[in-house]
Amino acid sequence: MGVKVAILFAIFAVALTEALETAEPCDPSKCQLPDCRCASTNIPSGLRAQDTPQFITITFDDNVNTQNIATYREVLYNRRNKNNCPIGATFYVTHEYTDYTLVNELYNEGFEIALHSISHKSPPSYWATASVEELKQELGDQITQMSIFANISESSIKGLRMPFFQMAGNNQFQVMAEAGLTYDSSWGATNSINPGLWPYTLDYASPQECNIGPCPNASLPGLWVSPLLAWVDNSGYTCTMVDSCYSSPGPQDDRGWLEFIIRNFENHYHGNRAHFGFYIHEAYFTSHPAAKRALVRFLDLVDNLYDVFVVNASEVIEWVKNPIPVDEYLKQSCKTNDRRECASKICGPYKSDHSEYGQEYRLNICSSCPASYPWVGNPLGLDKSN
Repeated sequence: MGVKVAILFAIFAVALTEALETAEPCDPSKCQLPDCRCASTNIPSGLRAQDTPQFITITFDDNVNTQNIATYREVLYNRRNKNNCPIGATFYVTHEYTDYTLVNELYNEGFEIALHSISHKSPPSYWATASVEELKQELGDQITQMSIFANISESSIKGLRMPFFQMAGNNQFQVMAEAGLTYDSSWGATNSINPGLWPYTLDYASPQECNIGPCPNASLPGLWVSPLLAWVDNSGYTCTMVDSCYSSPGPQDDRGWLEFIIRNFENHYHGNRAHFGFYIHEAYFTSHPAAKRALVRFLDLVDNLYDVFVVNASEVIEWVKNPIPVDEYLKQSCKTNDRRECASKICGPYKSDHSEYGQEYRLNICSSCPASYPWVGNPLGLDKSN
């Protein structure tokens, strides 16, 4: 990109950001489902708690590789909800060290593939001040990268989780809108958890606490926030990720971990039925194997409850758009991904300018091998010499 073009784009981006209207307090008479919802702990459409499906969302962050796929196969595969639909889970994937043939496998199993940036660059302050153009290269371009390398549908990629849960203000949601994304799953809620804050849109101002700002303050119609409802640890402190809880059971304490999970689940199930999130990095199971065993046991237990459903994160948004009681939800047809074949190729070795140690990279992908290592600014590794 030439210097003049870059300057013009920067001016355009700033002008566009400044043109965004500041969000006003939500007007429930104007903000109506399915396209708009005020931020609220009220159950959508005024359903009674006992008539409301209790959704569980299990999510994993970062790369997908030959080590952690073993956990996913063991814990998640071949499970079904009471409606006889396969359970869901959402993977917020980064590019580096990801085996895209395994992403294809997860997609074909019906799990949700979502964005977590190409680089997952440090420090977090980079994301807090990222420009529209930088976010487009990290997030918008990742949709194309993921779709081609894993051979999955672009339209199936609906969600985003920012690295380090670091919000990027209006710029983040502006890029989401331009990229066709539906929801964000980065915004931690530590106060609005009992009762829990249900997903809502950003047509109007959000009252949600902003723990890792900047948070959006513009009117951004139709973009959804799926609040990360915090857990309460054994000392009474809140924690968003399971592996970030300061006071948690010991690494081998199976009973303690199961009780810990159930106690936090029951805050939702016996409350307003806002979605219960089990957010974790798979690597935590290596140091805390009891947490994995307890998750398996917990999934076995909730399988006995007719009104509990383990689903992809995007399915919660879809239900909120069109809320129906449990008895109707049980009769709905199952949502499935269109199965995609993967003509697996092992590519490389490549060297990349972003690596400080001169390391070499290999890629397992479902497409032709790129000319160079794909990275920010060149997500498909195209040969730029031609």
